[in-house]
Parts: sequence; C-alpha cells; structure tokens
Amino acid sequence: MITSLTALTDIVVVGSANADLVTTVARRPAAGETVLGSDLRVSPGGKGANQAVAAARLGAGVAFLGAVGDDEHGQLLLESMRSAGVRTEHVRTPDRPTGIAHITVTPDGENSIVVSPGANGTLTTADIDRAASVIAISTVVLVSLEVPMPAALRAIELARAAGVRTVLNLSPPGPLTADALAALDPLIVNEHEAGWLLGAETTSADGPALAEALLALGPRSVVVTLGGRGAVVATPDCVSTVAAPRVSPVDTTGAGDAFTGALAARLSAGDELLAAARFAVHAAAISVTRPGAQPSYPTRGEVRA
Repeated sequence: MITSLTALTDIVVVGSANADLVTTVARRPAAGETVLGSDLRVSPGGKGANQAVAAARLGAGVAFLGAVGDDEHGQLLLESMRSAGVRTEHVRTPDRPTGIAHITVTPDGENSIVVSPGANGTLTTADIDRAASVIAISTVVLVSLEVPMPAALRAIELARAAGVRTVLNLSPPGPLTADALAALDPLIVNEHEAGWLLGAETTSADGPALAEALLALGPRSVVVTLGGRGAVVATPDCVSTVAAPRVSPVDTTGAGDAFTGALAARLSAGDELLAAARFAVHAAAISVTRPGAQPSYPTRGEVRA
C-alpha cells in the first residue's frame, strides 16, 4: 500500500476533516439573541480536507493524513476527498464522532465558524510516524492546526529531516517552536493570525509590514492573505503584493483553504512562491462565487492565471 502511495503523492496534507453545518442568516445574533436562518446545509469541510481537495482538483497528487468518525459525516468527507482524487489510506477512524463546523453565513458572504474537533483531536505523532515514508518522498508537506499540535510539529519535523518543502497554515493560531518556524517555506497566515503571532501591538500594521515582521521570526518565507485584497509574499529578497481579481462573493467559507491548497499545488509543480501566490488568489476568488467549501473549488481549467 505504501508503494502505491509514494508513487503518486506530490503533496501530503496533515490536518482536519469536518462536516460543515451551514446556515444563512440575515445578520449574526447578538449575545442572548435568537435569529432565524435558512434550512441547514451539510457539506464536506475542515481545513486539511479542504486544502487536500483544492490541491487535487488542480491536478496535484495528494495524500491526506487525518481522522474521521465511523459515521455518516465521516463517509461524506471520505467520498468528497476520494472523488477529487485524494488518497485516504492514512485516514484513521477512531471511536470519536467526525469533527463538525457550525457556520453562519451573512448576505455579504462573510462567515462565523465554531469548530467541534471530534475525531480530529485524536491524531497522534504515531499516526504521523506511520506515514513517514510517504512524507519523505513527497514534494510538499502541508500542515494546519485544527489537529493536536504534537502531530503537526512531528509532521514538520519529519518533512524537514527529509528535505521536503514544508508549508504551514497557522490556523487556528498556536505557539510554534523556533525549529518549526525555521522549516517553513512558507508560513501562511491571515491578518488576524499574523497579529496573534506578532503581538497585539502590530494588529494595525498593513500587510507588507506584517509579512516583514513575521519573516524576522525565522521562517524561510511568509504569505499573509488579505481576503478580497489578495496576499503579500515575503522572502529574504523582497516583499511583493499580489492583487486579487474583483468578484461578487456568495460564500467565503473555505476561501483561505482554496488559496492554500492552490499555492501548495503550484509549489509542488515547480512554481516560484510569487507565481504560486498569483495563481492561488485566482483560485480563491473563484471559490467565493460559489456556496460551500470543497464544492466551490475550481479545476485547473477554470483558473485563468
């Protein structure tokens, strides 16, 4: 089984898989308030699974390392990943329910999310070690933090030891070791996550300033995503702003994951970081014009960049 995986894997994604329970509301409720919403929509999500599907739809060979429950939501996620071409041989099924994301979407396309980790919280360093041979021959290892930090750090450690390019989406934000930071190429954050990592006094800084400050912490490169304004890419050589195309958003759920998955796909194909970011902002822009996370992600032929 490992032989077939290693032959086909460009990207190893370590992260979460959640069922997204989505309700559209006219406005978010205030504390203690009840508002009426739309019928509930259930779709596959989770930062890791989203990023894996986004990359696979763009043509990358992807293996996903994570955990889902032995339940209806777990089957939904496995079917979504497999239909996109993601390898799921390293998805574990513990005695915990599949993770759930409770999402409210307002008419402007913005969302608020509460995540119940469920099975995602059971991912261990031993699970990562069992996939060490797949990590070692991949081109990119992509990690996010809706799974326990020890598992995420172990994936980064194994990738660094094997000389594999390591990308971390610091979402949700959490403390990183100096060794982990030094392995990242790039560290990907949005403005809120950048502010958390740098300290509250930096939250009013603009994107380029945030990216330069983050680069000083030790990663090899940094990408700060700016939503509809695009992204900032920082390397030791330069800081560049990448503009996003103008679109009319329908649902921004999973847009950051569309960007991250697309970026990893292009890095695995040999693009330089700036070119990969230009491609990724176009992929993310397409995703926000469609409802849901994984169902909204474009194929390679749809992205004109």
